[in-house]
Amino acid sequence: MADASDDASRPAARKEQPDDQDAANERARESNRRYRQAHPDRHAASARRWKEAHPERVRELNRLWRAENLERSRELNRESMRRTAARKRQLLDKRRRSNEASKRWKEAHPDHVREYHRRWQAANPDKVTGYLERYRRTHREELNRRATAWRDLEPDKMKAARKAWADRNKERTAEIQRKRRNDPEKYRADLDKNNAAKRLAHRLERAGLPPKELHRTTAAERRANDRAAAAYFNDPVLSERLRQFARLTQSLTEHMVAHGGRFRAFAHSFVATRSRMGLPPVDVEQVVWARAVEIVTERMKRVDLLTSRDVAAAVRSARSNVAVAARERRAQQLWADIEAHVHRNRLRLLEEAGLENAMRVRSGKATVPVERIVALTALDEVLEAQPELALERRQIRQIVGKVQPGLAGIAQAFLPQQPNGGAYPSKERSL
Repeated sequence: MADASDDASRPAARKEQPDDQDAANERARESNRRYRQAHPDRHAASARRWKEAHPERVRELNRLWRAENLERSRELNRESMRRTAARKRQLLDKRRRSNEASKRWKEAHPDHVREYHRRWQAANPDKVTGYLERYRRTHREELNRRATAWRDLEPDKMKAARKAWADRNKERTAEIQRKRRNDPEKYRADLDKNNAAKRLAHRLERAGLPPKELHRTTAAERRANDRAAAAYFNDPVLSERLRQFARLTQSLTEHMVAHGGRFRAFAHSFVATRSRMGLPPVDVEQVVWARAVEIVTERMKRVDLLTSRDVAAAVRSARSNVAVAARERRAQQLWADIEAHVHRNRLRLLEEAGLENAMRVRSGKATVPVERIVALTALDEVLEAQPELALERRQIRQIVGKVQPGLAGIAQAFLPQQPNGGAYPSKERSL
């Protein structure tokens, strides 16, 4: 019976076993919790060792927990980021307040700061040398720029510093000079340069010309010119600016060539009106070109990139172009007048040419081709009939000298052929 009762009680014990297991697990968890609370450092060290020993298991557990608790994981992540940002703000604020307090104290106690730095530098010369060398290596370009800027701004001080160095280091200076003279190539180059300069000076002196004048530019001037050139040519709107400048110059030239007389009449009237009103006199040329610039710029589409210096340069270029065009027109008119004069007076000019050659033969001089005498005589008579060209005689002579063969052609076209074909001894007559 006893065995039967024992057998009957066994199923009931098996049914109560899960509840006992749960209670045991709960007691174990409670014991672990109390241990963690009583020994937080030991628990943290143990957990850290376990995580370091099982990194793959830790990553797997974290992945599983995040997959099962996605919303909670995101919420914890947001809270962690907020705490991190708050800590950074607090740290930055604390550092800022500390820096401001230190700055105020240093400004209030400059003598103490200087004394502290002096003592520290005296006690740590190796560190100071290392800091300076490291700074020079790291900021070499900046230091060179600062030194160059100082030399450009203080040329007198720089010159005095060089002289003082040369006075303190006379032996070093002499050694540098001896080393350069010992180099045969450099020494020969210096001698050749000096000899060439002396020969040039002697030639100019024998020719009665002034000595060659050179403007020696300093390194500071060259650097300033390079900066100005770089600023000009690196301008992103340079192409458009040059286009506007070229267009303004061309338009001014064309407008003045076509309407220069009307502009000058307006300028003379404007100056006379100012004189009658008792206003200060102004230059007629300035009024002419100011009016031309005003009209041309109003007709151009864009002049927004041009400065006052650009406009002044365009006026100078246009004035030169107008002068060249006027000289060309006068030269063309001169040749037309000479051609007409030869056509009207060809018989008289021929007789005068014959008389001149006869006189040259009697005096023992060589004869000159008749057409040459006729052309040059016509040129002299035309110039005498136009006294307004007397001031530009030199320019006219230059133009005639370039195209003298054409004068002979003009005369040859209207003169009868000589019996011997005009083959007189060739000796040109000068103007």
